[in-house]
Amino acid sequence: MYDRKKLAGIAARRKKWQDEALSPSLRKSPPRLDRFSTVSDEEIDLLYTPDPLSNFDYEEDLGYPGQYPYTRGVQPTMYRGRLWTMRQFAGFGSAEDTNARFKFLLAQGQTGLSTAFHFPTLMGYDSDSPRARGEVGMCGVAIDSLKDMEILFDGIPLDQVTTSMTINGPAAMVFAMYLAVAERQGVPFHKVGGTIQNDILKEYIAQHAWIFPPEPSMRIITDILAYCSENVPRWNTISISGYHIREAGSTAVQELAFTIADGIAYVQAGIEAGIPVDKFAPRLSYFFNAHTDFFEEIAKYRAARRMWARIMRERFHAKDENSWKLRFHTQTAGCTLTAQQPMNNVVRVALQALSGVLGGTQSLHTNSMDETLALPTEQAVTVALRTQQIIAEESGVANTIDPLGGSFFVEQLTNDMEEKAMEYIRKIDEMGGMVAAIKQGYPQREVADAAFHFQRLVDAGKKRIVGLNAYRSPEDTPIPLLKIDDRVEKRQVARTKEVRRKRDAKKARACLSALKEGSLDRKVNLMPLLVDAAREYVTLGEMCDTLRETMGVYTDPAMF
Repeated sequence: MYDRKKLAGIAARRKKWQDEALSPSLRKSPPRLDRFSTVSDEEIDLLYTPDPLSNFDYEEDLGYPGQYPYTRGVQPTMYRGRLWTMRQFAGFGSAEDTNARFKFLLAQGQTGLSTAFHFPTLMGYDSDSPRARGEVGMCGVAIDSLKDMEILFDGIPLDQVTTSMTINGPAAMVFAMYLAVAERQGVPFHKVGGTIQNDILKEYIAQHAWIFPPEPSMRIITDILAYCSENVPRWNTISISGYHIREAGSTAVQELAFTIADGIAYVQAGIEAGIPVDKFAPRLSYFFNAHTDFFEEIAKYRAARRMWARIMRERFHAKDENSWKLRFHTQTAGCTLTAQQPMNNVVRVALQALSGVLGGTQSLHTNSMDETLALPTEQAVTVALRTQQIIAEESGVANTIDPLGGSFFVEQLTNDMEEKAMEYIRKIDEMGGMVAAIKQGYPQREVADAAFHFQRLVDAGKKRIVGLNAYRSPEDTPIPLLKIDDRVEKRQVARTKEVRRKRDAKKARACLSALKEGSLDRKVNLMPLLVDAAREYVTLGEMCDTLRETMGVYTDPAMF
C-alpha cells in the first residue's frame, strides 16, 4: 500500500525525531510509568507510524464495509442505514416481574429483548427441585414450563421483536418452549427471530453452567443447527460467546482466540453431522465483551471479523458470503464495575459501549451502575439504556463507518491481535480441536493464569482502578438497590406443581418416553421431540433429567 522509498524516509525521519526532539524532552520530563501496556498487559509503543505497516494491503486487510474481509463492518452502510439493536439483559423473580421489565424497556426505546434466566434454569432444574432452594428468581427469571414462558411473553408479539436468550446447557429445551409460545400466538416458525446462546464449549472453559458431557452436548447443538435450517430460518442458533471467557479473567487475545476456536469446533461438528456449511453458518453469531481498554477492544472486534471471514472461506470453503460475515452482540464488562463509588460505573459503561459501536457491533447491552451490588433497578437500567441512546443520537460516531480505520495505532493493534490469536488457534488444532483442548484443561489454565497475572498487577498498583486502588473516598454514596421478595420462590414452586397436576399426564409421559428413546439413536433429531414435550407442559427439569439418564452428567476434571 505504501511507497517503500517514502516508508524508508519516514523511518529515517522518525529516528531523527527520536534523537533530536524526543530524547531531550524525556530527559526533562520522564515517562509517568516504566512500561505502558493495555489492560491485557500488551506493551504499547510511544508512537505509531506507517513504516511498521509496510506489508499492510488496503484491499486484502481492510477492504470496504459489507465486503470481504469485513474488517470495516458487515453491512455496506452500517449505522447510517440502521442503528445497532439496543438489547438490555433483563430477568429476575417471576415471569410476571420480567414481563413487566421487558415492557418498561420497550417503552423506553429498547429495540430487542434479552432474557436472563435464574441459576436453576441454567442448570436444568425446576424451581421445586431441592437443588433450586434459595436461588429461585434471584439472578434471573424462573422458567420451569411453557406456562412460565407464556407469561414471560404475554402481550409481546413474537413476530415483532427479536429475543436473545442467554442459556446453554438446556438451550434446546428453553428454545422449544419459546417456539411453542410462538405457535400459541399464531406466529409461524419462519417468522420467529432471535438468538439462543447455546455455546456449551465456553461453559466448560469459563462459566461452568453445564449439564451433559461435551460429545452429547455437541449432538444437541447439531440437532438445533439442522432443525433451524429447515424450520426456523431467521433464528441465530449459537451465539458463540467470548463474554464469559473475558469475565473469567482472560486477556483480549485469549477471548478472541478461544471464541473463534469454539466457532471452528461448531462448524466442524455441523459439517460432520452432514449439514452443508452454507446451510447453517449464516445463522451463527458472536458475543463479545467490551472491556476497559478502548483501542484494544476496537481492534479485537475488527480482527475478529477478518479472522472469521478468512477461516470460513479458506478453511471451510464456504461459498455463501453470509457464511463469511461475523455478526456480534456486545455487552459492557460486568467484571470492571466496582462496588466502591458505583456512580463511576456509568462512565466506565459509556466508554466501553463506545468501543463496541466504533468496533461495529450489531447489538449492544450496557450494564447498569448497580450490577456489582444487585440486580438493576428501573432507574439504573434507564441510565444504561440512555447511554446507548446518547451515543447513537448525540455523539456523531454513527455518522460514518469505521472512523478509526487507517489509524496507524488501530491497524497495528488489529494486526497484532489477529496474529497472536491465530497462534493460539494453531496450538488448539495441534491438540485435536477445542473439545480435546478443553478435556486437557488448556484454555482453562490459560485463562486462570491471565486472571492471576492481572490481579497481581492491580495488587501492586501497576494497573489503577479509580475508587478501588486509586482516588479512594472515605465514604461511598449509597444508591437504591433492587431486592427479590422471598415469596417469589413459594409462588413459583406452587405454579410448577399446579402445571404438573393440570396437564394431560398420559401425553406428558409419552413425550418423555419418546425423548428418552430418541436420545439413544443418533439418527433422531431431538428438537421435534422437545417441542412436542413443551407443548404438553413437560417441565424443563423433567426433560433434562430424562437426558441425564441416557447422556450422563459432566464432571469438572479439576485439572489445576
